[in-house]
Amino acid sequence: MFDVAPSEMLIVALVAIVLIGPKDLPRVMRVLGQWVGRGRSVARHFRSAIDDMIREAELEEMEKKWKAENERIMREHADLLTGAPAPEPATPPKPELPAPAADSVDAAGTGPSPAPAASAEAPPRS
Repeated sequence: MFDVAPSEMLIVALVAIVLIGPKDLPRVMRVLGQWVGRGRSVARHFRSAIDDMIREAELEEMEKKWKAENERIMREHADLLTGAPAPEPATPPKPELPAPAADSVDAAGTGPSPAPAASAEAPPRS
């Protein structure tokens, strides 16, 4: 967050020693450390409270979705709960196509099938 170079830290330490004095410097550093610790604690507490509120809002949203989905499923499958027969699902009728003549189309359905070749069987050799 703060970019403090080692040379800048050295200058701050020298100024602190001159202004505060070497005798009181440890006590001042301890108090400063306590204040930094309290500030971090407050920031951590604030962040966790915000995270909790976000998590609760997400849970409420998920519960609403689950409730709506559960109601939809219960409506669709109410027959299973009451024991009544299920209604048949509406399916659109399929158009009926006329069947082609068996001798006019080959197995691949690409056109007329070739006439079967006359097989002349050779007499068995002895």
